[in-house]
Amino acid sequence: MADVIRTHSTSNANRRWRVGVLGATGMVGQRFVALLEGHPWFDLSVVAASASSAGKSYADAVAGRWALPTPIPAAAASLGVLDASAVTTIAPQVDFVFCAVDMSKDDTARLEEAYARAEVPVISNNSAHRGTSDVPMMIPEVNPEHQAVIADQRRRLGTSRGFIAVKPNCSLQSYVPAIHPLLDFGPRRIAVCTYQAISGAGKTFESWPEMQDNLIPFIKGEEEKSEREPMKIWGRLRDGRIHDAETPVISAQCLRVPVSDGHMAAVFVSFDRKPTMDEILARWRGYEGLPQRMGLPSAPTPFLTVFEDESRPQTRLDRDVGAGMGVAIGRLRPDTLFDYRFVALSHNTVRGAAGGAVLTAELLAREGWLA
Repeated sequence: MADVIRTHSTSNANRRWRVGVLGATGMVGQRFVALLEGHPWFDLSVVAASASSAGKSYADAVAGRWALPTPIPAAAASLGVLDASAVTTIAPQVDFVFCAVDMSKDDTARLEEAYARAEVPVISNNSAHRGTSDVPMMIPEVNPEHQAVIADQRRRLGTSRGFIAVKPNCSLQSYVPAIHPLLDFGPRRIAVCTYQAISGAGKTFESWPEMQDNLIPFIKGEEEKSEREPMKIWGRLRDGRIHDAETPVISAQCLRVPVSDGHMAAVFVSFDRKPTMDEILARWRGYEGLPQRMGLPSAPTPFLTVFEDESRPQTRLDRDVGAGMGVAIGRLRPDTLFDYRFVALSHNTVRGAAGGAVLTAELLAREGWLA
């Protein structure tokens, strides 16, 4: 299906796309705004948020709570904030939207479907539709073939352009890419503990001083997502929907740690056909996904960076590998209970959130789904 799609996508190669960001004032929304500055394909046309921010300039709406180290992009600062719920107002002004709203799951699901039914494609950072069987949940280097289910979703929605695509939870985007090149060895059991930065909660140390010198051993909903969502990512397309994979079995613990950005995962894995360490390292170092082969603007090269120094990766030093879009891996070694153990790191608000959604949009644009 993907090869068929690519044959008619060349007409999109040189066009520019008008983009809206729903939930533009929150931390992930801010990251979307920053990543879209100077993007070679996408022009930020609309910033939208809650009714309380509507009518303000974007600069005024985020005054005192801009959380990124870079300044507010000048082109975005002067944009007027619209009410994200005003679908009929926003739809004619955009070719597609990114969604990062801070709403209940049910309200988010309704809003995203309203945009899709208004013929506006939605690429979402939210969890509302991750469990919907005809909504692709993609890490573009891992399961780009799931884009094919969009055609079935459109039939259900009765749309010609509109659809919803989502990215997975940030907690799993360090270790799933590391396991993916090893799938033919049959990973059977995975235990993972993630050490997650405070930006994953939309916080900074200034807004959450209680996290200084602290660790919280619970993040609501994260462990369930870390165990369940990889099964959809590794699932198979059949009968117009995505069917979850049955293996591997994953057990996860998720901890909030006093780090500004970057989610680290300590991973333990057993295989049906145990590879050698050299085979694992060769797979990691040689792996590239469809975004790398297509040369998409946000695709990191390499996708996976392997460290030999046993003290790496480190969050402060390595979260920005590949401009925050890469995955850093290290400390591969044998384990006494499992076959192997290793650590992996990804930037949670870039690869794990806004950047992953931007890369998904680039893939869908190139493949013709946004035309």
